[in-house]
Amino acid sequence: MDHPPRATKASVPFWTQPPDAIFAAVSSGAQGLTGSEAAARLASIGPNTDRPVRRLSPVIAIGQRFLEPLILLLLFAAGVSAGMGDVASACIIAAIIIGSIALDAIQEGRAARAAEALRQSVALSAEVRRDGKFVSIPTAGVVPGDVFRVRTGDVIPADALVLEVASFTANEAALTGEPYPVEKRPGPILSRSPADAANALFRGAIAQTGEATALAVATGRKTLFGAVASVLAEDTAPSPFQRDLRALGLVVARAAGVLSVAVLAVNLLFGRPLIESLMFAVALAVGLTPELLPMITTVTLSRGAVRMARRRVIVKRLTAIHDLGAMTVLCTDKTGTLTSAEIVLAGSLNANGEDDPHIATLAGRCAELAGDRGAMDGALATAAPRAAEGWTAQGRIGFNYERRRGSVLAAQAGACVLICKGAPEAILAVCDRRRAGTDAPVLDDAARDAITARLNGLAAQGLRAIAVATKPWATPANALAPEDEADLIFEGFCTFADPPKESAAAALKRLAAAGVRVNVLSGDDPLVVARIAGLVGLNADAVLAGPELEMLSDEALAARVQGVALYGRLTPDQKVRVVRALQARGETVGFLGDGVNDAPGIRTADVGLSVDGATGVARAAADMILLAPDLNVVADGVAEGRRTFANILKYVRMGSSSNFGNMLSMAMASLFLPFLPLLATQILLNNLLYDLSEIGIPFDTVDPSDLGRPQRWSMRGIVRYAGIMGPLSSVFDGITFVVLLHGFHVAAPEFRTAWFEESIATQILVVFLIRTRGLPWRTPPDPWLLVSALCALGVALVLPFTIAGRWLAFAVPGAGVLLAMGGITAGYLVAAQLVKGMAAGKN
Repeated sequence: MDHPPRATKASVPFWTQPPDAIFAAVSSGAQGLTGSEAAARLASIGPNTDRPVRRLSPVIAIGQRFLEPLILLLLFAAGVSAGMGDVASACIIAAIIIGSIALDAIQEGRAARAAEALRQSVALSAEVRRDGKFVSIPTAGVVPGDVFRVRTGDVIPADALVLEVASFTANEAALTGEPYPVEKRPGPILSRSPADAANALFRGAIAQTGEATALAVATGRKTLFGAVASVLAEDTAPSPFQRDLRALGLVVARAAGVLSVAVLAVNLLFGRPLIESLMFAVALAVGLTPELLPMITTVTLSRGAVRMARRRVIVKRLTAIHDLGAMTVLCTDKTGTLTSAEIVLAGSLNANGEDDPHIATLAGRCAELAGDRGAMDGALATAAPRAAEGWTAQGRIGFNYERRRGSVLAAQAGACVLICKGAPEAILAVCDRRRAGTDAPVLDDAARDAITARLNGLAAQGLRAIAVATKPWATPANALAPEDEADLIFEGFCTFADPPKESAAAALKRLAAAGVRVNVLSGDDPLVVARIAGLVGLNADAVLAGPELEMLSDEALAARVQGVALYGRLTPDQKVRVVRALQARGETVGFLGDGVNDAPGIRTADVGLSVDGATGVARAAADMILLAPDLNVVADGVAEGRRTFANILKYVRMGSSSNFGNMLSMAMASLFLPFLPLLATQILLNNLLYDLSEIGIPFDTVDPSDLGRPQRWSMRGIVRYAGIMGPLSSVFDGITFVVLLHGFHVAAPEFRTAWFEESIATQILVVFLIRTRGLPWRTPPDPWLLVSALCALGVALVLPFTIAGRWLAFAVPGAGVLLAMGGITAGYLVAAQLVKGMAAGKN
């Protein structure tokens, strides 16, 4: 993505350059532009808007889904079924494909309005100086070189250099993650980090207090906000689930192709009829295809979405449920997730560094009587709600960001006292004494050094501080002036923090127990990040700051991310780099954030998470939205994602092993039998009944062990599972062939019927064994799975004894044959229970 906006050289941020250089770079002055100049620039540069998010038409989006390997294979299967006269199977497969794609499209269509969310997140109008006077214009018309004015509550329309301020602060939390209002003032800044740019305004931030006049340096896509927005307009890579599903489709397609071609070649070599051999080979290919996989996948994910909604998670992209279960690293912002995003009074210390609630009372009294309404003033009002009770303001000196302090003359029962609060260094500069009980000794150099050391210690803990000083007042109130802020008595400090959530530590332990490592990626000060991380139980020994990260190559960063969990002062593009470095290490990465600065990371991660109260950009970028900004909700979602994936994996394992085993048996039998072991229509019927037996899988329970670690498909694991369970099935099929041919000497129709019964019975009943890693009765199946499996088995067993059975060329087998098939089935189930653990391995 783009770096923060520059005015001249790409490597030099505009806020580090002198004003004259910026004026020259944008060909403007303090009076701004004329109307004609602005119009010419607008025509040349373009509007102050973001690159629109490219959207595919619904027809193209749905068409792309039809090009997935598995969908193409299923379409082929439907075509073959129809060509062979099995219209019912063809219709069922087609309905499954259409239903799955439609449900997928409806769920994901909710995320198609990212551009609208971006437009709603920035100002609609701006006040710019044109032809020497301020006029209101649409934000889209602001161009570099414009001088604009913003007041309390305004949204800043462009990245700009501050020219003049009057007690101006900006809320940049959505851009930087910094929860405190940022004081803005003219003057050079050496730091290259936007978070330190006190002389710059950034598009999308909100004017918190006061008024500012600024020179627009960058607009539209070249702003910090625009760089973030451009990430949302980029095409996203396929998710881990989509990549795995595509890989599975390719594996099945290759296996089907190789097996069918080999069988066709052998049958032709043996001189069997071409059409019959071709139909048999094609039926084998269709039999290998897991027809119900799209339906099982979509229904399972949809049910997971419903369950997650109950856990206060709204799913925008269905496949993100699997990706959440597969997540190995969760990257999260600090503000609003680990912390409450609410400034509170952390403590009040007197001049000797001792806890003293009277200091908070003095500061609260000053804030209330002066009418201050900053974030820390609100915290004081909450901590000391009656600080001004019985007191009146006889005079005020407003807070000034040049003096960095403000005062009030408070009176009660005829006595007056001047209370001054502000930045500690500004307060200390006007104090000559300090409070020590009832005394006020001289504030000498040793005492100043001790207070300064105490301040540095508070800063190292990530705490903000204001200082409070007083002075008895005897002169008339109307004489109050800034010059009176002198010869004050230093009273002490009030410290403030954005405290950790009570639930954060427990939630982090839950995620760690589930095998999810948590990284904190924040735009806030590294000291603050380390302090919060330590309070919630994360390892705070190492913090990687944005400027240090900027010096690392991608390869070096990929090496560092394994040993670092905390990051501070990160820009949006640096958050993206961390996410990509983790992905390069093979991690499945989730990203939880709520600000504009988090949107690129959310978009880049394998699964993006945001919260209900987040900025529109963050919500638009996310795959899931948490209705509560709580990591416990994420932990609940991880468990649900793993439950959902476990059920999908059951079908994949069952289908791949059963289909492979049956098709392998039929392929081998066709080499040695004087007739085809099953007719093409019987193969399709076997496959369809088996698939229908598993429609209850989305509702099934899962083993607790499947919830305890990240879950992802392993193609090697699936191939191993099919390679063990499939041939095991074929061994018992071989026994069946020998028994039928040499024990009972049955004819072709009765052979096909008996093997059909044995085959479908082993396939369906083994479901109850391989659906769990342990003994099947210790984790009972869901009633839906029980009903679907037994109903399908019942239909298969009864079918040969009906009129439909004769239509399908079945013959009624003898009692001895049925008993033998039952014994072979029981033997297979015992063997399957013994080897399933080896087949599953660690996957």
